Amino acid sequence: MSVIVIENLTKRYGQRVGIQDLNLCVPEGVIYGFLGPNGAGKSTTIRLLLALLRPSGGRARIFGRDCWRHGHVIKADLGYVPGDLRLHSWMTARRALDLFGRVRRRDLRAYADVLLARFELDPEVKVRRMSRGMRQKLGLILALAHRPRLLVLDEPTSGLDPLMQDQLYAHLRERAADGATVFFSSHTLSEVEGLCDRVAVVREGKLVADERLDDLRKKAAREVTLRWRHPQSADQQPPEFLTVRERRGLEWRCTLTGPVMDLTRWAATQPLEDIAIVPPDLETFFRQFYQQDTLEP
Repeated sequence: MSVIVIENLTKRYGQRVGIQDLNLCVPEGVIYGFLGPNGAGKSTTIRLLLALLRPSGGRARIFGRDCWRHGHVIKADLGYVPGDLRLHSWMTARRALDLFGRVRRRDLRAYADVLLARFELDPEVKVRRMSRGMRQKLGLILALAHRPRLLVLDEPTSGLDPLMQDQLYAHLRERAADGATVFFSSHTLSEVEGLCDRVAVVREGKLVADERLDDLRKKAAREVTLRWRHPQSADQQPPEFLTVRERRGLEWRCTLTGPVMDLTRWAATQPLEDIAIVPPDLETFFRQFYQQDTLEP
């Protein structure tokens, strides 16, 4: 079952295009990364899913229901953390959970206490006295407390220290193992590299990739460092499958653009003192993705 289905979804702001002809299917029980730099269209897509914006074209469905027409029904089983989280200054975590429980007509107290302990948040501290990280933890707890089938998280680790990020990742994996779906928006691939099953990448409002992380790793270039024995060898032209980014004395720092076997066969014939091949760097691949002039989906 696909929890989220997006078909030719478009949103225009006058002459400016927020997203254009976006198509996505997010299956049940996965952690799905939704990636792109700031301004790529991630937040616009999320606001369309939440019926905070009306689409200019196409449609989006969650749980088989149209997001715009049935948003009030969908939100009963959806948790959301916005990228620009704002909370009333007078709220404490306890009062916020009581309020959310009344709105959702559910008793959130038992599971909320588990989350408060896990994320180490004092339930009696008012928002005005909270650090940024504490406010983010409260936003996450409010989104998680009713155990939704779908979590939509827009830059959810903002303000969290590394230990709390690890706690969040562990909790999201547990929720996915229980059958929940996580739609995880971020502009940093390294943040979702060890978390997500699949990622979609948007650039300038258009989808440019929708792949499993393992497949992206296969496409990511390897970094290669060569150290030559003699200066004259270091002055030669590189083979076509190596792009030399930097020459420093006897050392080349390169990007491998061809098969590893081509490199190893060539290296075996060269007067090299040392060679280092670094595994594919997804962060580098992600930056390269956005530096290209044109990309084919």
